[in-house]
Amino acid sequence: CGFSIADSDCAMAGRERRRLLPALLPLLPVDNRVLLPGSSMVVHVNDPRGMNLVETQLWNEENWKGKYVGVVPRHGKEEKLHTLGTAASVSQMTAWSHPRPHFSLLLVGLCRFRINEIKRETPFPIAAVSQLDYLHSKDEPVPTEVRKLADEFRASADELVDLLDLKNPSTVKLKRLLDSLPDHNLPDLFTSILRSSFQEKLEVLDSVDLSERFKAVQPLLLRQIATMKLLQKATNSALDPTLATKRMPASFRIVRPGGRGNAGTTPTSTDESDEISELEQRISSADLPEHALRAAQKEMKRLRSLPPQFPEYAVSRNYLDTLLDLPWSKSTEDRIDLGQAREDLDADHYGLGKVKKRVLEFLAIKQLKNSLKGPILCFVGAPGVGKTSVGRSIAKTLGRKFYRMSLGGGCDQSDIRGHRRTYIGSMPGRIIQGLKTVGTNNPVFLLDEVDKLHKSLQGDPAAALLEVLDPEQNSTFTDHYLNIPFDLSRVLFIATANTSSTIPPPLLDRMEVIEVPGYTQEEKVQIALRHLLPKQLEQHGLTSDHLKLPPETIARIAGSYTREAGVRNLERVVGSVCRAIAVKVAEGQGGRLEDEGQAVEKSASPIVVTEDMLEELLGPRRYEHELSERLTRPGVAVGLAWTAMGGEILFVEASRMPGTGELTLTGQLGDVMKESARIALNWLRSCASLYRLSCDHLDSTDIHIHFPAGAVGKDGPSAGVTIVTVLASLFSGRCVRSDTAMTGEVTLRGMVLPVGGIKEKVLAAHRAGIRHIIMPKRNEKDLVELPEEVKSELQFSLVSTLEEVLMNAFEGGLKATSKL
Repeated sequence: CGFSIADSDCAMAGRERRRLLPALLPLLPVDNRVLLPGSSMVVHVNDPRGMNLVETQLWNEENWKGKYVGVVPRHGKEEKLHTLGTAASVSQMTAWSHPRPHFSLLLVGLCRFRINEIKRETPFPIAAVSQLDYLHSKDEPVPTEVRKLADEFRASADELVDLLDLKNPSTVKLKRLLDSLPDHNLPDLFTSILRSSFQEKLEVLDSVDLSERFKAVQPLLLRQIATMKLLQKATNSALDPTLATKRMPASFRIVRPGGRGNAGTTPTSTDESDEISELEQRISSADLPEHALRAAQKEMKRLRSLPPQFPEYAVSRNYLDTLLDLPWSKSTEDRIDLGQAREDLDADHYGLGKVKKRVLEFLAIKQLKNSLKGPILCFVGAPGVGKTSVGRSIAKTLGRKFYRMSLGGGCDQSDIRGHRRTYIGSMPGRIIQGLKTVGTNNPVFLLDEVDKLHKSLQGDPAAALLEVLDPEQNSTFTDHYLNIPFDLSRVLFIATANTSSTIPPPLLDRMEVIEVPGYTQEEKVQIALRHLLPKQLEQHGLTSDHLKLPPETIARIAGSYTREAGVRNLERVVGSVCRAIAVKVAEGQGGRLEDEGQAVEKSASPIVVTEDMLEELLGPRRYEHELSERLTRPGVAVGLAWTAMGGEILFVEASRMPGTGELTLTGQLGDVMKESARIALNWLRSCASLYRLSCDHLDSTDIHIHFPAGAVGKDGPSAGVTIVTVLASLFSGRCVRSDTAMTGEVTLRGMVLPVGGIKEKVLAAHRAGIRHIIMPKRNEKDLVELPEEVKSELQFSLVSTLEEVLMNAFEGGLKATSKL
């Protein structure tokens, strides 16, 4: 509470003051606070009944300054109100909408009142009250029997003011007010400005008799005087009075007039010296580089000159703690055994030959050169293909600590570089925090989802990563919070992404991209048998004695219940099978029996889950091989597409109808795909006579090309050959081969150009049961990356022109009558 004297409301004299309150008074409960006559208090009103009171009685009234409210103390959130309260006038009123609607009222206490009866509770409480006292003027004499108490109190009050810093404007104001204030109002005023408990203030509020009020407040005043004298004695009278007031314990500090004071407990001087000594010892024992040692000593010197109550004290202390906790010279010793590394990678991951090869090359260079300075590895692939686990395996192989930092959705450069210490609540960036967490300066640092960073008003975190991932610059990485360089050159950074197309080019230039392709059907089966099934059995309390999953069953699960590049959904479905079997085991099939107090295993063979049992355990199949059904009519073909989730097959449908020659494209297509459709149509129109296509009346025929899954956006040039084939099928009336899918970009002259993502597209076609793929001849080099078991099951038609596409897309081919 601050203090003030109500002006117009307390200027009345004698009998008019005694008639200040109306018979009925609206009540405003306040939690754990007491407003006394002659003092002021800011109250934030946000409860429904309080909001109703302010809105109806004050906010919407023109003469709201003439209104009175009864401020009644309340213990916490209890409904029971104190029987005595203080009538108050509203000096200021403000409405707020953030963080939620509420009012702020500046209330000035006028007089005590007693609640006789609560007349109503809603929409806000109103009570019948009786006034108990009033504010007195300077010329009103104090009763004779109270004169001695008043003189003693005023003498003590003068002594307390003399102990304060007279250079402080608040102290001067208090001294001036003390000279002009009547003796009747002194107890209430000093109770409001002294540090006192809620219960002590309630005792003063309940002291209606003036003599009792003086007796209740006098001990509080004497306690404050004794504390001030003790403090001055402890500081040997040489301490500045202003500093003495700041360093005194907060529980005995005077709340200065017009201020709020400081809450909490301040450490004693002994505690402070112990804290300072501990920090000095940590600085001397820490093996800090020269520039970090200078910064620590400079901050330590500043900390010694600050009183602990200053906000800057906590800022400096936190800075020193962070500085000393960083692993400036702590590192783990690398253990590099290429043979063991090869075994560990093979044990942790099935397949991924290209990735393992590059990792082993990386480790070989480290063994020969004893340095990992070089390009940052960036694993790019669909979700669930093992990018993060490869990074963890590298850390395990090297014997280093591993730290994963997810960047997905990051839009603030301070996440990387930290906040400057000028901001409240500043902290170092996540790079420095990660090093502090692992405790070494050479961990394996995984930057996960680096392709999902975004720009915002707070900066571009991708740009902040440029210094972190540049081997020539990160040896002097400067976090905004530390403001001194930290050497990141010994940290092994590994990035992961689902696609490289959204990574900014300057950042992508600093990384070596390693494509992590999806898994084949055989690889998924082996991964499930070696890793996923044992893990799920352990998580569900089962063993191999309870459940057996043959390879054929896992292959059916992968083909009919999951269709993905990775194995994340496969693991979930295997977990569903384990839960279903766990129910059977718990019900007694392969469970445990109690025999003479000992658990004995039942002699039951494990449950073997066959393909026929899957529908019972998992429900109907989620994916069907619908190629033959959908390709039984002309105007339908299958294309291949690449997405961040891996490869996908893409059905393309076309129809014709009488109209005005309009071309309609649906399926949420991008501009590039729309242009491919127009190129395909124009090429076919130019070659219609050669292929005997019925394109004679296109000016009066509308053509509609649709790409199903219309809720998913689609774009890119690789659907060009598929659209040409669909239109050729529509105009010729012949069906496309049901086992064929195709990809490739087309030109207006009928050339087929190469496209990207061939491996992912081929694997997607293989998963869908396709056995014949038409693709650009210039993509033949990409087939080297395909597993042999996949290539052996597929037939590839490598084409350079649309003539070759049409010859391979139809049974017997679609031949031209002459050369194009």
